[in-house]
Amino acid sequence: MWNFSKLIRKFIYSKIDIMDDFLAARAQMAMSLGFHIIFSCVGMVMPFLMAFAHWKYLKTNNEVYKGLTKAWSKGVAILFAVGAVSGTMLSFELGLLWPAFMKHAGPIFGMPFSLEGTAFFIEAIAIGFFLYGWDKFNKWFHWFCGFLVGLSGLASGILVVAANAWMNSPAGFDYVDGQYLNIDPIKAMFNEAWFPQALHMTVAAFCATGFAVAGVHAYLIMKKKNVEFHTKAFKIAAGFALIGAFGAPLSGDVAAKSVAERQPIKLAAMEAHFETEKGASFVLGGIPDEEKGEIKYAIKIPKLLSFLVSNDFNTEVKGLKDFPKDEWPPISVVHYAFQIMIFFGVVMICIGIVYLYSLFFKKEWLNKNWLLKTFLFATPFGYIALEAGWTVTEVGRQPWIIYGIMRTADAVTPMPGIQYSFYFFTAIFVSLSLIIIFLLRRQIQMVPKLYDPTDDQFNAKNKKS
Repeated sequence: MWNFSKLIRKFIYSKIDIMDDFLAARAQMAMSLGFHIIFSCVGMVMPFLMAFAHWKYLKTNNEVYKGLTKAWSKGVAILFAVGAVSGTMLSFELGLLWPAFMKHAGPIFGMPFSLEGTAFFIEAIAIGFFLYGWDKFNKWFHWFCGFLVGLSGLASGILVVAANAWMNSPAGFDYVDGQYLNIDPIKAMFNEAWFPQALHMTVAAFCATGFAVAGVHAYLIMKKKNVEFHTKAFKIAAGFALIGAFGAPLSGDVAAKSVAERQPIKLAAMEAHFETEKGASFVLGGIPDEEKGEIKYAIKIPKLLSFLVSNDFNTEVKGLKDFPKDEWPPISVVHYAFQIMIFFGVVMICIGIVYLYSLFFKKEWLNKNWLLKTFLFATPFGYIALEAGWTVTEVGRQPWIIYGIMRTADAVTPMPGIQYSFYFFTAIFVSLSLIIIFLLRRQIQMVPKLYDPTDDQFNAKNKKS
């Protein structure tokens, strides 16, 4: 028995040591960003749902909307706190894992990070005013505080994206003999990738959060509890989800054209496009074969890729073989992530079309379980697409941490034992996620007692108090 346990421990330790420090550093950033992007996107969008519900209450004086606003505001507060923690951890990780990168990049793109800190403080003040301002402030000033939470959260997200966009499109300095000279932080912040990335990220956040919130309330409607409360919440969330779903192809087109101009190798990896050709086909599905330089089992739509790149069906699109192989990103990862993003994006658009059709032509469908189940199943779709899109953005930039200037391998810390940091941070993020689930589930359970004025439990509690 002792020998068996010793063997198990030896096996576990050997597996732990397999991960080298460079891989561990990249895995830790990927894991941290993967969690933080969900926290931050919910934090960006939920305040707008809350403000819209509050506006409906002020216009209609319907107490259900007031209860919904209060319920959502508590969720906003929870996610704001967790987002602040995860964002702070990420800022420390940049210095811990990529010191060479921060040494040179910090002075150049420090402005968006400092402005993001300002937006964060405004958001913190506004959310405090909103949570404790009921019946204390002018009603429209109180509403504006809630709306300001959304504006400052959105600004924070856009400013962080500006820093990431700089990594994809470095600007605001001259790179001479390994030195970063003539730094212009304004030009660095408003680089060529900033607007396309910020626009697509914002639209995707509204789509993902809208579908997630609508899915949760659809499930609660099907349980036949607090139906009026959850129906109003569902309609608001579904409206935001549709705006995001229908806006995503437009913002995606802007982003794709920007990538084609600035990072043609990333575009080629997204499509597993190996050969340079005019009238290039848009690829759906398929399995890339990097050794043979081809893609198998794909559906090809003739000339569509050329048109998407430049609005011309005969535009030449560069293939991967035109670039040095040591500058290729991981083709399969980028291609599959892009396909996943496209697939779930199309599915959400189709759901949006069905929902719009039911709103205008088949109102009886709105109360059907099959429509609610559709939104329930779509709850994670937006965030799956969002994570896939960020995988395309980050992995597609490899092997560069600053595109065309600094390789990721040259920026990693020389400190050993990074894999243990990776395991530690993973445990923290998993714990944060479990805490969020617990707190939000508790909020949902408190709807009858605290937030829904049509519920007997709510009225009984208020009579006692």
